Amino acid sequence: MLMPDHVHLFARASLEAKPLADWVGTWKSLSSRKITIALSATPPFWQKNYFDRFVRSTDDYEEKWRYVEMNPVRKGLCSQSAEWPWQGEIFDLRY
Repeated sequence: MLMPDHVHLFARASLEAKPLADWVGTWKSLSSRKITIALSATPPFWQKNYFDRFVRSTDDYEEKWRYVEMNPVRKGLCSQSAEWPWQGEIFDLRY
């Protein structure tokens, strides 16, 4: 989910995946270049660190998903989560 000041991402690594820190660094670099051009923003766009959470069960997944889904409502950006236009979709991202 894309928010005005951060992004939430659910990911699952494949067996041959690179370390998460490498993937996040690459994603931040590529997205930052595109966002900087599109918005005429001044770099840096993303903070250096990131926060990760391991999802260990279906209940844990659902709790995290609800938290992310309700984020724009909690921030007062919309009254119902379904109204938020920048909700994500599931894509197979390879790195």
